[in-house]
Amino acid sequence: MTLDGWIQVALFGAIVLALVKPLGLYMTRVFTGAPTLLSPVLAPVERGLYWLAGIDARQEQGWLGYGLALLVFNALGFVLLYGLLRLQAVLPLNPAGQAAVTPELAFNTAVSFVTNTNWQNYGGETTLSHLSQMLGLTTQNFLSAATGIALALALIRGFARASTGTVGSFFVDLTRATLYVLLPLSLGLALFYVWQGMPQTLEATVDATTLEGARQTLAVGPVASQVAIKMLGTNGGGFFNANAAHPFENPTALANLVQMVTIFAVGAALTNVFGRMVGDERQGWAILAAMGVLFLAGVAVTYAAEAAGSPVLNALGLTGGNMEGKEVRFGISVSALFAVVTTAASCGAVNAMHDSFTALGGLIPLINMQLGEIIVGGVGAGLYGMLVFVVVAVFVAGLMVGRTPEYLGKKIEAREVKMAMLAVLCLPAAMLGPTALATVIPAGLAGPANAGPHGFSEILYAFTSAAANNGSAFGGLSGNTPFYNVALGFGMLAGRFLVIVPALALAGALAAKKTVPASAGTFPTDSGLFVGLLVGVILIVGGLTFFPSLALGPVAEHFAGAAGQTFGAGG
Repeated sequence: MTLDGWIQVALFGAIVLALVKPLGLYMTRVFTGAPTLLSPVLAPVERGLYWLAGIDARQEQGWLGYGLALLVFNALGFVLLYGLLRLQAVLPLNPAGQAAVTPELAFNTAVSFVTNTNWQNYGGETTLSHLSQMLGLTTQNFLSAATGIALALALIRGFARASTGTVGSFFVDLTRATLYVLLPLSLGLALFYVWQGMPQTLEATVDATTLEGARQTLAVGPVASQVAIKMLGTNGGGFFNANAAHPFENPTALANLVQMVTIFAVGAALTNVFGRMVGDERQGWAILAAMGVLFLAGVAVTYAAEAAGSPVLNALGLTGGNMEGKEVRFGISVSALFAVVTTAASCGAVNAMHDSFTALGGLIPLINMQLGEIIVGGVGAGLYGMLVFVVVAVFVAGLMVGRTPEYLGKKIEAREVKMAMLAVLCLPAAMLGPTALATVIPAGLAGPANAGPHGFSEILYAFTSAAANNGSAFGGLSGNTPFYNVALGFGMLAGRFLVIVPALALAGALAAKKTVPASAGTFPTDSGLFVGLLVGVILIVGGLTFFPSLALGPVAEHFAGAAGQTFGAGG
């Protein structure tokens, strides 16, 4: 590790923190219906959209109605995207003449983008038409991100309101998140990326002459517009197969920094939105502090592991850190930082190959996802995931002192704890169950390229990434098979929607409760003590549910590597 590397980490953190308050204030005004600088232009558009859709913006929904609207909207999005992928061969804007996507792959891809996962069992430049990329994938990048923000707002209202049966309107939240937040920011980012050198064209290819004088044909397309929302909406799906390691998706060091910042920007600012809407900004800062502790610990371990390099190569005198699978232009520090950022935030974009990380370097991205990607997390999804853990932490604190736990004036009782634990336990079931199946049937065992613990890690990482709606992968797994396309597709659905239902039920239960005044026995939830308790609860729950499986994969790889054994890349 170097001072220069840590300066880059500190610069990233400082920029994210600087954006929290202004972006949080802006989004609070958007979602509370207050005027903003963009209102004169966008308010008429917003009203026009409600009129076209037949929506009364003043009519709010209970948690069940909110949830049904969310599920139906996303189901229709899946059907439309699946149809587009299957018919792309006969649709326009297909200059490379791409064939129709196969049924299993179309199912996997449609589920992937609707659930904000963006797992890609294909190479974008060799599989999809421009129409599929723009009308299909980029549209869902906006809508799936807006869906996550909408659910976070519903849960925030559950804490902020009292004695009410409503948590807002899904359609209003979805429209405002897209129109006022994601679209304007993505437009600015796309223009910035074009300036940095990203292609934005409807052409299929461009010819180039190499330094040796050879002629080379390069795939291009509407790249900048997709990269802007893929990072801002923590989607992660790349236009090119190599994702953010491709120079057309990540052309400069400045573009790389901006991409990392935008992955965290909206999710981090939503903690400030939470604090403002519940009437106490310190509550939002406490949640962000817990996220920050876990994030910095992850960066430190990953950076140290990659800087130390492979034990096998070190024993041979080949020291200098692990550069396998990394771009020389980014180096170890930025590659390690990007890996932690993208898996902490449910993004899944990569500027280095995670399969080539050392065993402990690859362990942290895996843990980030298995904790539910609550360390900032996906836009909206990270906040509502963290608030579920807050309920559990407050309940634990109540048990310690023998009184009914409270949070923001709401008594946390049996119903709320049950819904919180149901949301927490959905993920281990969706991750570990399919992993176990894939390790005992021929179709599953045919996927990993490596034997031993690393082969197990490749399978575990895939199903963890799917259920966590992340989308990154250990690239040694061949996922474009009928078994993995279908199994991972159902894993993505489970990880997204099995968590959403109890989270919305929790929001409805909290909104219906009366607010009780704080007393001398009320546990302060804006203190360092609560931040420590919250971090501890997150790690304990994660340890009880996931760490035995990690001992079979990355941990076994680490000790085997130290003993001089190898398991292929990543070992």
